[in-house]
Amino acid sequence: MTGTSGTASDEPSGTANAELTRRWQDALMDNYGTPRVPLTHGEGATFWDAQGKAYTDFLGGIAVNALGTAHPAVVRAVSEQIATLGHVSNLFVAEQPVALAERLLGLAGRPGRVLFTNSGAEATEAAFKLGRLTGRRHMVATQGGFHGRTMGALALTGQPAKQEPFLPLPGDVTHVPFGDADALRAAVTEETALVIVEPVQGEKGVVVPPEGYLAAAREITRATGTLLVVDEVQTGIGRTGDWFACQAQGVEPDVITLAKGLGGGLPLGAVLAFGEAAQLFGAGSHGTTFGGNPVACAAGLAVLDTIQDEGLLADVKRTGARLRDGVLGLQHPLVGQMRGVGLLLGIVLTESVAPQVQQAAQEAGFLVNAVAPDVVRLAPPLIISEEEADALVAALPGVLDAAAEAARTEA
Repeated sequence: MTGTSGTASDEPSGTANAELTRRWQDALMDNYGTPRVPLTHGEGATFWDAQGKAYTDFLGGIAVNALGTAHPAVVRAVSEQIATLGHVSNLFVAEQPVALAERLLGLAGRPGRVLFTNSGAEATEAAFKLGRLTGRRHMVATQGGFHGRTMGALALTGQPAKQEPFLPLPGDVTHVPFGDADALRAAVTEETALVIVEPVQGEKGVVVPPEGYLAAAREITRATGTLLVVDEVQTGIGRTGDWFACQAQGVEPDVITLAKGLGGGLPLGAVLAFGEAAQLFGAGSHGTTFGGNPVACAAGLAVLDTIQDEGLLADVKRTGARLRDGVLGLQHPLVGQMRGVGLLLGIVLTESVAPQVQQAAQEAGFLVNAVAPDVVRLAPPLIISEEEADALVAALPGVLDAAAEAARTEA
């Protein structure tokens, strides 16, 4: 799907995009490198760039835009809230964070307490501190796991290339192979404060563990009095077709970390703690100036309402299966397998040409993510339509062929 917007620039093709990109390079730090295309506006699952070209969004702001862009429910909630009560700090009570905390605990189906943050990394940092407050020091995480880039979160992230420039990192952390219950059991002792694990390793390449792995992690941690922290930053809030991915496996963690889709595009994360873990933070033990502000929480409530009222959990499962079956049905030589759950999917390629696939898809009017050299990640808005899913599948053979040709040329 490609197209033009009525607000497109009359400048020669590429000029407006190039100018906005040049301004980015001049003004912003280079920690992201140069982003690949300047976007100016969007609606639903469609973005437009500075030249007016349309792109169907199969990345969702890295699984953030649960309801797409400019969803009326989010626009209305944020507009009404900012006109009524904006920031109040954590020195005062407002209805919106209280209501959102109550809703999240209700969705979890368990009594507990909630801490709001601004991001997934901040949620991980809070979980790290909860672990320290148990009086234990040792922590266990998984190889390939991603939990954020702040110092505590980075210590738990099992990707050495991201860690090495910032060593030494805090904490006594052991990383074990993801999906290996025996390795986890060997690493966890009665001195282990917490185990943190993702239901699906999104940043590693949409890696799904063997069946029963999360349940084994729960059994292991319960036996040693260790906190089980399930990182649902990418998988939570309907991404896999359940409110929380761990629910589908009947696992009740001590702590769930959330962000991304929760705010529907606004910065909003959360830590849900249950049982004794919910009592670990006392007055003054942790804080955030902006966390849980009424505007972000109003957006979060709108996201939850819309997912529930429009039956989007069922849509996620149905459309995710449609995408999976459609891609596999192409029987293209570059497609090895499909991994993932719901609308968090990875197209595993038979060659390391994911960057070329990402570029060819962009040129064809689709935004996807080369999350690994041989994996293309799909994490579209939960509102993505069957027609939009079918359009990507229909375009994919040409995209893959163009990627293979580009790889040959580059070689």
